[in-house]
Amino acid sequence: MRSLQRRLAGAAAAAVLLAGTSCSGSPGPGPTPESGSPSPPPASATPPPQESGKVIATAYTTGYGYWDNTPPGSTVISNPVLHQSAGGTGTWADPVTVAVGHSISNGADILDFPAGTRMYIPNLQKYFIVEDACGDGATPQDIPCHNISRGAARGTTVWFDIWIGGSSSSNSDSRRCEATLTALHTVILEPSVRDYRVTPGDVLSGQVCHANYGETPLLR
Repeated sequence: MRSLQRRLAGAAAAAVLLAGTSCSGSPGPGPTPESGSPSPPPASATPPPQESGKVIATAYTTGYGYWDNTPPGSTVISNPVLHQSAGGTGTWADPVTVAVGHSISNGADILDFPAGTRMYIPNLQKYFIVEDACGDGATPQDIPCHNISRGAARGTTVWFDIWIGGSSSSNSDSRRCEATLTALHTVILEPSVRDYRVTPGDVLSGQVCHANYGETPLLR
């Protein structure tokens, strides 16, 4: 499970560290760590005509990993589907874990998107699957990621917290990569196309953050 309270507390520091990050892909929008910060929506993405999934151009993406998971230094997830712990390589067959907001009502813990929901994010060139919850405490509906008025960029309609890995990277490298991911990006929800271009492996490998590939989904 992912605690966004901890991420938001360190967001400003992560933004300062961002300059030292090595990123693959081309430059993309910078982080927007403060609530209501202006963040222009990404350029319009045109998926192939055979795509029947929902294209969301105003998805706020953040990152979490080994160092700031709950508990820290772990790969524990709350809603395993394909993986018993956070992971994945980003292919259709092995999508990467993503956390979503959730709410607790009458004792029932309900994810904003059902466990097993798949998505493709062109900026990261990976497929993802909902397997974790974002937000701790008795009322997670009052905090990020469910409550997009608490920390998300202006114009956000949905919030996805991306598992970046990081067990073989330093805490500071993880924070830099998380800052790189923090912005509005295009997400294709429940994609019908299974052969989008994939950069396989963890989002963060060593000091390299594999991001900023742009908003247009490319085929292999």
